[in-house]
Amino acid sequence: QLQLVESGGDLVQPGGSLRLSCAASGFTLGNYAIGWFRQAPGKEREGVSCISKSGRSTNYADSVKGRFTISRDNARNTVSLQMNNLKPEDTAVYYCAAAIFACVLGTKDYNYWGQGTQVTVSS
Repeated sequence: QLQLVESGGDLVQPGGSLRLSCAASGFTLGNYAIGWFRQAPGKEREGVSCISKSGRSTNYADSVKGRFTISRDNARNTVSLQMNNLKPEDTAVYYCAAAIFACVLGTKDYNYWGQGTQVTVSS
């Protein structure tokens, strides 16, 4: 069964850091571009970052550029999102997703989704 599982979400103070992980089972993550998305209460799901199959190409939403870093380890079948200098507006459920084709930030391009992990930024 194809599955993506996110982990690493937590409650953190503004200015703090978290590292989210996305692990795949049932398929080879290296065959897919991987994206991170987030959805805050009452808002639409939005693209945060993505990384190409090889890892050579990445993309970030303007709101997280310079603060978030996406990386992948195809040997371990995992993708990570390092989040620094977190702000209250980063509070959301974060999802990872796999796309057969390219690293893009549109949700419609992704074929498989995880269940999400909660990130809360609050003092």
